[in-house]
Amino acid sequence: MIGIQLFHEIGSIFRNTPTFALVLETLLLIAVIWLVLHRRGGGKRRPLSKEQQDYLVEQYEPEPLVPDTDPNHPLLRTRLVQSKVGKRIVVDGNDCLNLGSQNYLGFLEDDEILEEACKTLRKYGVGSCGPRGFYGTMDVHLHLEERLASFMGLEEAIVYSYGFSTVASAIPAYAKRGDLIFVDEAVNFAIQKGLDASRSTIVFFKHNDAKDLERLLVEQAQRDLRNPKKALKTRRFLVAEGIYMNTGELCPLPELVELRKKYKLRLFLDESVSFGTLGKTGRGLTEHCNINRDEIDLISAGMEGAMATIGGFCVGSHFIAEHQRLSGLGYIFSASLPPMLTQAAICALDRFEREPQIFEQLQQNSRRVQQQFERLSKLKLRGDQISPIKHLYVAQERESFEAEHKLLTQVADKCIERGVAVVEAAYLQNREHKPVRPSLRIAVNRLLDESDILSAFNIIEDVSSSVL
Repeated sequence: MIGIQLFHEIGSIFRNTPTFALVLETLLLIAVIWLVLHRRGGGKRRPLSKEQQDYLVEQYEPEPLVPDTDPNHPLLRTRLVQSKVGKRIVVDGNDCLNLGSQNYLGFLEDDEILEEACKTLRKYGVGSCGPRGFYGTMDVHLHLEERLASFMGLEEAIVYSYGFSTVASAIPAYAKRGDLIFVDEAVNFAIQKGLDASRSTIVFFKHNDAKDLERLLVEQAQRDLRNPKKALKTRRFLVAEGIYMNTGELCPLPELVELRKKYKLRLFLDESVSFGTLGKTGRGLTEHCNINRDEIDLISAGMEGAMATIGGFCVGSHFIAEHQRLSGLGYIFSASLPPMLTQAAICALDRFEREPQIFEQLQQNSRRVQQQFERLSKLKLRGDQISPIKHLYVAQERESFEAEHKLLTQVADKCIERGVAVVEAAYLQNREHKPVRPSLRIAVNRLLDESDILSAFNIIEDVSSSVL
């Protein structure tokens, strides 16, 4: 009886299985049997003769453990910093005015912040040794998130332990395969990695060109009319930077906000450079442009610039923060921000609120540097007047990236020897969305005075004239 019942069940399976599935499974079974029966040499290997073995040994050339390296690779030309980083810095034994570190407000050398960080170090130790969702959350993390949300006037904030991973994790936490993301072509590398991780359809528009963006949005609207069902399921995002790290220019935020409303986009704004540098109270580009922050769906920023610590944060609605606690990979899987550096960020916010005049001082210095460095004869300046990040390019364009990079490296080396620390902007050219022209990146510091700026100008002008 059992055999008859089993026979009927097998017959039922064959009757209910599609013919193409039966054929496919039969072919796979035949292929497996053939491979088993026709192994190389019938399952037996013919031993090599002594002469054949000796020949193979003689011909063998092992690959090098380390491949050939370009002797001019930048990692082989490291510069040695021999002092605390601040307004002045000792590089390769040269005491220099520091125009390379993104220490916009001079907090890296602030004794009050340093003392508070040391107190926290003695209380909590060096690190948390775990992600926030497990055992890495401490009271200072929660306090910092509360302070950031309050400072920005939004519902909630979430803190990451690494500035790069902040926006690179935030974008794929919301945008997925099948979504559309409109992005300025000059966005920084962290944003580009977030776009890659999202697996969304990426549409780049010309740098700071709202008209080109609208053209692309109109074209997309026409495609949506042809396929309304797909359009209903497709989410649309717009990603920009407050101040572009790669150009030093401000994004046209009011125009982007209008396009966001008109075409129903979700707007993500990375304020890693503009937070703590723009606006009367340092709240960034939204304050500078007098834009209601509720118009921005997500604001992210690294804390490695104006706040002079490490890590980053995102602020927005409760949903924006809570969703990242479950989907932001850089938050979920990374050890949390060390408590002492978290306290340094809290102290920086205290200074923001207590001394709002520091932002006007920085912006005034940015204008002074702009006015002075625009007079360079061999180098061309790029960047907004009030941006603390500016770029210097070879005025007379050379034939290749390598040629310009070599010249700028010589300029940087000679400037350091003369007492001004400037650095070449570093890019992964083979991985950037768009090739970036070599430049010297200038970082303005609030602590600079007019004599510092004039002295730096004279040295850079003299050196660039001799090299270029």
